[in-house]
Amino acid sequence: MSSPSFPQRPDSERTVRLRRRVLLGFWMVCVAVLMVRAVDLQVVQGADWREVAERQHRTTGEVPAARGAVLDRTGVPLALSHEAFQVSVAPHEVVDTVGTVELLTKTLELPTGELQRVFGSDRRWVPLPGRYAPHVRDVVSGTRGVYVARELRRFHPHRDLVRGVLGAVIDDAGAGGIEQAFDEQLRGVPGIEVLARDSGGRPIPGETWLVQPPRAGGQVVLTLDADLQEIAHEALQAAIETTGSRGGDLVVTDPRTGEVLAMVSVKEGTAAHLGAINTPYEPGSTLKPFTVSALLELGRASLSDSVDTGHGQWRVAGRTITDVSVLGKVDLAHALRSSSNVAMAKMAERLTPAEQYENLRDFGLGVATGIELPGEVGGLLRRPQQWSAQSPASLAMGYEVSVTPLQMAMAYGALANGGVLMEPRLVREVRDHAGRVVERFDPRSVRRVISKGVASQVSRTLVGAVEEGTGGRARLATFAVAGKSGTSRAYDEDGGYATGEYYASFVGFFPAEAPQLVVFVKLDRPQGEYYGGATAAPVTRATMEAILASHRSPLDRGALAAVARAQADPETVTPVSKRSAPAREGANSARFASLGGAARGQSATSTGETGASVDGRLSLPDVRGTSLRAAVRRLHGLGLVVEWNGPGPVRSTRPQPGASIAPGDTIRLVGAPPGRSPQRAGIDR
Repeated sequence: MSSPSFPQRPDSERTVRLRRRVLLGFWMVCVAVLMVRAVDLQVVQGADWREVAERQHRTTGEVPAARGAVLDRTGVPLALSHEAFQVSVAPHEVVDTVGTVELLTKTLELPTGELQRVFGSDRRWVPLPGRYAPHVRDVVSGTRGVYVARELRRFHPHRDLVRGVLGAVIDDAGAGGIEQAFDEQLRGVPGIEVLARDSGGRPIPGETWLVQPPRAGGQVVLTLDADLQEIAHEALQAAIETTGSRGGDLVVTDPRTGEVLAMVSVKEGTAAHLGAINTPYEPGSTLKPFTVSALLELGRASLSDSVDTGHGQWRVAGRTITDVSVLGKVDLAHALRSSSNVAMAKMAERLTPAEQYENLRDFGLGVATGIELPGEVGGLLRRPQQWSAQSPASLAMGYEVSVTPLQMAMAYGALANGGVLMEPRLVREVRDHAGRVVERFDPRSVRRVISKGVASQVSRTLVGAVEEGTGGRARLATFAVAGKSGTSRAYDEDGGYATGEYYASFVGFFPAEAPQLVVFVKLDRPQGEYYGGATAAPVTRATMEAILASHRSPLDRGALAAVARAQADPETVTPVSKRSAPAREGANSARFASLGGAARGQSATSTGETGASVDGRLSLPDVRGTSLRAAVRRLHGLGLVVEWNGPGPVRSTRPQPGASIAPGDTIRLVGAPPGRSPQRAGIDR
């Protein structure tokens, strides 16, 4: 029997169809929303999201530009950008581990064991120690898993020799010296590169693209001469060691142009200082020529005017001024040569305070010189309204005024330059990255301080100070030197005078008849003998002798030869045996022979050494085995003309050592195989 069938209810079918439609509509709505969102992200916001993605996986960076070089006057590099490379390894990328280790061991000179530990590391990126020369990049570039990064470092070929003048570079910016003063010209323009990064934001090795190459900085050409700078440093360092000084300064300038040819300041065993422009001191007796210049220029006195120094003491304004030796009644020229404190103080009374102040200010004291270096100080020269009753006498002797070594060098340069004060010049020109000159610094005069005639009178008197006065140890055998020594009390930490401590100084220029160089020397607290004439003057002589012996000195040797020929006129020769012994500051001395004919035989230090005979002839010393510079300097000190073939050390001499010679004879030095044309040093016969 079949079961009965029941018809389906119509409302159930409608419910199913409704549910299906609702579900379909829901999915259609979802699909529509997704499509709208996709269109929004990919079309409307697509550019923005692509930029975000690009930023996540790409980044731009600066490519450092090579800093421009600093050169000396002859083009010798003093500071330049040194390109170095860092080598890094990505161990997981290396395919041939053994071969790569062998290559790096040979190229980088690293221990094999250290490299094996690096390649066995789980780290993704391992920088290797050290920085390497450009040839390393050429060798290892292209090796799988080895990457090279370029770095720029400031390099000083002469180490600390010119560091004080140059300054430093910190965080790619100049700090002190020329580096700071000309930072904008030296800096250069960085380039732009694009680097790929992984999901963690770390750079991907080797994925770098250079977009804009860097442009190197410009060049700065100084007036300094690297050879003269070395000469000055050696002479100053030797004097510091010999005298036990704490430090010192040595400045060499050209009085005709104001160019600074050498500037060395040594302190605490290093030359990375600028004491020549930022450490003032009281000059002492080296200031006395300016007092005499004012008296002559204003017509208040002449060099022949007499002054009574009595028994070497004079009391003024409650203070007793003392000379080292009793001079009695002397003329003004004699008083300057003998460095009489009493005479200078008495003669200064003929000047009004305003005249005395203006004279010192006209010589450039009390104001910064304007040299192209940061940190220069102007010293101290108080206005007359601030003076005491003792100030005129103190200033006449070089006290109650503080100056920098550079100021004194420039002031003496005015005496050597016919009375015209020049602006100091340390930079000759600035060049762009392609070597084209963009700025040139020409010599500039500041003012005429005194007349040419007065400058000549004072210069001749200063020759006497060297020939027979307090600066005798600065005397050269070949050329007349004009100069003045000074000794002043040193300061202690509290700003007062330190007991038993002094500054010893000497300023000279040569040849006195046609000056080409001014040499300033100051020693800080020499031990034992502390007078400037005994300690600083020999440094001046050593410096000048070495400059005469230098291959590349900026001296006009033709002009020197003309001066030497004029001095060799037999009608004006002054025998060496008739010279008086040098005196200390303040000591008495005989009147000196006229400048025009002072013929110079051997120096005081060389007479016994060479065994000079009664007729003035001497025995040629043995200089074989010594450096060329030392040999030439020694022979110049004997008044000899020197020719040489090749570099040193000296192999032989012509004539032979021990031969009888006379001042003015020519000595040939042989330091290398013949074949080169002889070079001449010093003077022509």
